[in-house]
Order: sequence, then C-alpha cells, then structure tokens
Amino acid sequence: MPEETAPTAADTPADTATAAGTAGSGARSLGLGCLGCAGVLFVAVVALLIRLAWNAEDATDLPRVAPEEMADRVFGHSQEAYDVLGFTRTVRPGAERVGVSTQNTVDAGYCYDGGLLGLEDKTVDGAYRMSHSWAVDHVPASQAVPGLRRLHQRLKDDGWEVSSYREGGKGKDWSLYVRRDGEDERMSFTWDPDQQYFIGGSTAPCAYDPGWTDGGTDSYSPGDAARSVRPPALGPGRP
Repeated sequence: MPEETAPTAADTPADTATAAGTAGSGARSLGLGCLGCAGVLFVAVVALLIRLAWNAEDATDLPRVAPEEMADRVFGHSQEAYDVLGFTRTVRPGAERVGVSTQNTVDAGYCYDGGLLGLEDKTVDGAYRMSHSWAVDHVPASQAVPGLRRLHQRLKDDGWEVSSYREGGKGKDWSLYVRRDGEDERMSFTWDPDQQYFIGGSTAPCAYDPGWTDGGTDSYSPGDAARSVRPPALGPGRP
C-alpha cells in the first residue's frame, strides 16, 4: 500500500480560516483607508473653495478713498526714498521728455477682479490704483550706488519686503523692487549707469473713487482720478 502522507499546515482547516480572516481584515482596513483619504480630499477641496471665494471678495471689497489722498500717499513714499537716496535737486511737476529728462508725475490705472478661480480679467468699476513716477538725469555712480544700498537697507528696516535687488555693473542696470500689504503697495527704483538716469516709482493699493456712482451711462476711467491731482515739487528735506 502506498505510504500515507500527513496533511501539511496549509491544508488544515484552522489555518484556512485564519487566512480568510486576515484577508477580510485587510480589505476592511483598505476600505477604511480609502474613506479616510476621501475625507481628507473633501476637506481640502472645501478649504480651497473658501479661499478662492475669499480672494474673489477681496478684489472688490475696497475702501473709498479720494484721489487726492492716494496721491499724497504715493508721493510721500517717493519723497521719503528721495531723501534717503541723498538727492539735492528739486524736480518740478511734469516731464519734458519721458525717459530722458526729469519727471514728477502721477497716474492711475485699472483694478482687476480675477473671479472665483482667478482666471477672469475683469476691471472693477469705479476703482483705481494711483501711482507716482519720478526721474532724475545726470546721476553719477558716486551718488547712485551708495544711495541705492542705503535705501535697500532702510526699506528692509521699515518693514518693506524686498522682492528683487540687483547691483549691476558695466552695462547693467541697478534695481530695487519692494512691496508690502500683500503686494498691494509697491515701490521700484532703477539706475542706468550708461545713461546716468535714475527712475523711481510708488504704487498704492486699489480704492474706489468717491466721485464715481454706479449705474451711470459712461464707464469709469482711472485717468479721471489722476487728472484731478497734481504732485508738488520733489526735493530734499520736504516735510
């Protein structure tokens, strides 16, 4: 008679039941894990939608500020920077030749609403962004280089975030860009060593023009806000 062979461990009923139980536990764990991942994903999506809705509301939730006040604000920043740079010339309002002669002007641009997903590019009716631009010609390196380095440090000390700072060289411009209040307020400075031309600028956050009323037949133009103001002379030691 052939020799009988004892059943192996894999063939025992107890081990078969144990394996089935382990497989069931793994399936349940996998199912619970998937549910947990879905829950985390749902919370993340809700948080993202809330953030997008909040940002969309911020784009149109603007203060009502007179153009004169915003013009004073941007000019004040330019005047402070002008003093730190150490310039002693007086720059009268206006510009004979932009990019060549001295400049001291204000302008206003549109404000934009990106919509819920930030993919739109709509203008906000009645809103404007005031800016001040100034320039000085015949600025040598002995004045521009130490002035920009001094201004770079001062603005950092005053709480401005430096988004870009570059010390140029032969044939390369020097530049400084700063911002604060969530990038709504910005200043920029550039010096061209070849042309010895220094440019500065300050931009204010968006605001609604109190003189604008909704429901009119004409669309709003930020240029109206800029034309209603004129900057004072830019010079050393102004209060």
